[in-house]
Amino acid sequence: MADKTSVQGDDGVHCAFFYGTLMIPDVFFSVCYGGRDVPDAIKDLHTFQPAVLHGYCRRRVRYADYPGMTPDKDHSVLGAFVTGLTRANIERLDFFEGGQYERRTISVNLLVKVGDLKGEGNVEGGEKKAMTYVFQQREDLEEREWDLEEFRREKLKKWTRAGYIFDECDPDDPAKVADE
Repeated sequence: MADKTSVQGDDGVHCAFFYGTLMIPDVFFSVCYGGRDVPDAIKDLHTFQPAVLHGYCRRRVRYADYPGMTPDKDHSVLGAFVTGLTRANIERLDFFEGGQYERRTISVNLLVKVGDLKGEGNVEGGEKKAMTYVFQQREDLEEREWDLEEFRREKLKKWTRAGYIFDECDPDDPAKVADE
């Protein structure tokens, strides 16, 4: 797939903003490396830093364990700014996200201090460019916010077991890439 919208850091690797299951390193490593237990040398290639994306809203996808995010000028989404992604990681992420999502370039604000669940008390630092996955079927989103802690409690163990991550992925329907 053409890599039209992957944001490279100064060191030539790519950066992303994740706002759902991929904020959890064990899920990220399961998707990108086939298992949550990766060598420290692999873990050390990636950094996870709290960040906020303004102008978007995260909702729970109907009948799913994961969220979708869509543009919405009145909302902000708390997530993770992740560095160190390779082109191979991005290909696996596109496959994992599938045709429900479009990969886009956005600007996020890194958080120096994380406030409460509503973002009260957040202290924002510098702005960074990153890629993210935007949900394409708004009608498939519930009205309620996706809950990270609920996912950790009720679903994480299932999502990080060997082989589970790609069980329902369609190899012929990866994430679309936005024309920028």
